[in-house]
Amino acid sequence: MSEFISGGAPAEDLPAPAQGLLLTHFLTVSDVPRSRAFYVDVLGGRAVLDENPCIIKVANSWIIMNPGGGPTDDKPDVILHTPQDPQTVSSFLNVRVADIHGFYTAARAKGAEFLTPPIDRRAELRCYMRDPDGYLIEVGQATGLLNGILARTDAEA
Repeated sequence: MSEFISGGAPAEDLPAPAQGLLLTHFLTVSDVPRSRAFYVDVLGGRAVLDENPCIIKVANSWIIMNPGGGPTDDKPDVILHTPQDPQTVSSFLNVRVADIHGFYTAARAKGAEFLTPPIDRRAELRCYMRDPDGYLIEVGQATGLLNGILARTDAEA
């Protein structure tokens, strides 16, 4: 199934399952080239399509992004926009890594901005960064969880 489709992307590089489903993450972005560069450079993704929509293949998943807008005929009462308040989050991307300290150092060197360095939460080492539009991205490495140790609660902090 190496038939090429519009944009020059091979069909196997696109999030289009032959059966069943797969999960992707959609982001509304203010500047597609800037966001594309972030997800390629910092997360090591590969641009499958540059625009309309931009599709980045990262590890075993895809991030799909387009500028905001709407409504459209298939979402008549919905307008898409980038995060308006960085202090309020209802959803975020969760990235799991094998070496959080190595990832943290490399991502910072590429310009990623983290809220804190990695913190031991018992079940995992964890930290958060933001993308160019302010989306929150959790970066975590399973540690205690692999031995049945559950996450620390805020009461235990």
